[in-house]
Amino acid sequence: MPPDDEAPKPSGRSLQARRLPLATPERQLEQLGALPIARDFDEALAHEGLYPLKPTRIAVLQINVGKLCNQACRHCHVDAGPDRTELMSRQTAEACVDVLRQTQIPVVDITGGAPELNPSFRWLVERCVELGRHVMSRCNLTVLQTGPHRDLPEFFARHRVELVCSLPHYERACTDVQRGGGVFDKSIEALRRLNALGYGRGEPGLRLVLVTNPVGARLPAAQSCLEAEWKRELERRHGVTFDALYTITNMPISRYLDWLLESGNLDSYMQSLVDSFNPLAAHGLMCRSMVSVGWDGRLYDCDFNQMLDIAVDARAPRHIDRFDLSALESRTVQTNRHCFGCTAGTGSSCGGALDIAP
Repeated sequence: MPPDDEAPKPSGRSLQARRLPLATPERQLEQLGALPIARDFDEALAHEGLYPLKPTRIAVLQINVGKLCNQACRHCHVDAGPDRTELMSRQTAEACVDVLRQTQIPVVDITGGAPELNPSFRWLVERCVELGRHVMSRCNLTVLQTGPHRDLPEFFARHRVELVCSLPHYERACTDVQRGGGVFDKSIEALRRLNALGYGRGEPGLRLVLVTNPVGARLPAAQSCLEAEWKRELERRHGVTFDALYTITNMPISRYLDWLLESGNLDSYMQSLVDSFNPLAAHGLMCRSMVSVGWDGRLYDCDFNQMLDIAVDARAPRHIDRFDLSALESRTVQTNRHCFGCTAGTGSSCGGALDIAP
């Protein structure tokens, strides 16, 4: 377990609720822009012949249904928590379903906050499944242990939803220091319930993925090595199995940026991202094959840009009501300094590392 001063602890309240300057995207971008780094992200892309960054085929519609969450993790790039009220309306959810009905986008990635807390969550999952789309839902595990959501494991299994579940570590202390006391035990119990339904045992349609963000100011270790370690330790210690592990680099924005500043780690962490820039990872950036929908229907290149309020290219539609697949696949992807987080080392995306050598 890392020393206390190396691990961001849960805050209990969002930056917004505490009225802190970094609650605003403008202040976050200003803070990143003031850092003395050797080159900006667009310069790094240009050196590899990738600027301006252009999309490939859109394969994923990622839908962020709100910032309400039952947890307030200190590393959260969404600044989600129990005190956030932003939730996607049924009307906006219907617009997302209409887009799927009119296109052949094969994958729907539902996220939050804790997406399960949106009143339209189950409706949205059911409509997407009816359209024959592969549905992924991002889950913090503990929400499955709360009263009105305890039947969600059965709901997920019935609709063959792929679950991408966050868990900082296979050790209790490392998880609880980042997410709060008791989170690890609740997460393990939720994983056992999912295993009992067939999740995490290699069964088609019941895929269970765990996601880990490093605890402290460091980059993730090699994903393949960590996956083998996690599978061994979780089964040995708790009888828990899962299908894959995703490692995701902590992005220097929102609450994690706040902690980097408080702990004096911002300059060194940002420098490590810049120094670890991998051009192969830049070719596989998730923003090239997805469109992210905000809780209010606005469109972004990725969930990180969404939290920084960096909208899609002005030449493309900026709201789900005006969705135009051709225009979005012709847009220029918007980038900034935080994007170094996705190109460091073996790369980082909503699907974990990009399985490439740096």
